[in-house]
Amino acid sequence: MIRPLSFGFNTQTAPSNAFQQEVKADDVSLNAQKEFDRMVAQLKDAEISVQVFEDLREDLPDSVFSNNWIAHLPDKQLTLFPMLTENRRAEVRADIVDWLIKKEICDTVIDLRASTENQKFLEGTGSIVFDYENNVAYASESPRTDIVLFETYCKQLGYHPVSFQSFDLNGNAIYHTNVMMSVARKYALVCLESITDAVERKMLEIQITQTGRELITISFQQMNHFGGNCIEVLNAQNQPVLLMSQKALNALNADQKKQIQKYATILAFEIPVIETIGGGSVRCMITGLFA
Repeated sequence: MIRPLSFGFNTQTAPSNAFQQEVKADDVSLNAQKEFDRMVAQLKDAEISVQVFEDLREDLPDSVFSNNWIAHLPDKQLTLFPMLTENRRAEVRADIVDWLIKKEICDTVIDLRASTENQKFLEGTGSIVFDYENNVAYASESPRTDIVLFETYCKQLGYHPVSFQSFDLNGNAIYHTNVMMSVARKYALVCLESITDAVERKMLEIQITQTGRELITISFQQMNHFGGNCIEVLNAQNQPVLLMSQKALNALNADQKKQIQKYATILAFEIPVIETIGGGSVRCMITGLFA
């Protein structure tokens, strides 16, 4: 996780992210830091290992969303991704890559960033939702997610690519796949309503259920409250914990919570400033690392 130094509304990313809201308020950056620090403290209290890096620059309003430029796979492969906007491309940190290599967390680095020269973008585990157990990858096409590049990358990894289109209620392409769906080990949360093509919708539903996961559908309203932007991790006792925002948890109904709690404990965080102004939630703030 990266502790933000100058969090704020990113004018460069706003055209492709309908979840961002430009709110005039005092101490936005300071309040985002407080939300971040509380989240880290909660993770540590729950015995979830977390490595925090301090942001090094004051011109990176989205640096807290580290999962978009870097991703770690179970086979120790690390990938650096091509970002849509200039100020997000500047988030890439060589010191973090070096740290991962020195800690022997990764031994191979795949660098896709040259694809920006051809206007092809793929923003990490924002664009791609991985099913690591079954070597399947999901992606919803958007200005930030080029499907040809996604399929080429999956071929390189040996993953089966599943692509589709998803839209919000205003007909805008949903900017990141991890906003409308999340895949955990035994279940998946998906906003099927956002997939307007009936064939693609059914295809995704079948693909998820064929992997043995319980499909938990969420509504547009729940997706808009970041109900799909969550991530399952393991604590020190190797027990699954689903991380999401309090806003997302409040949007779920009792039955959905019960479905999740059959498989995992839910841990929620209050991050209204980061969610509202940044247009991303808990999943976007976490770059998962495999032991």
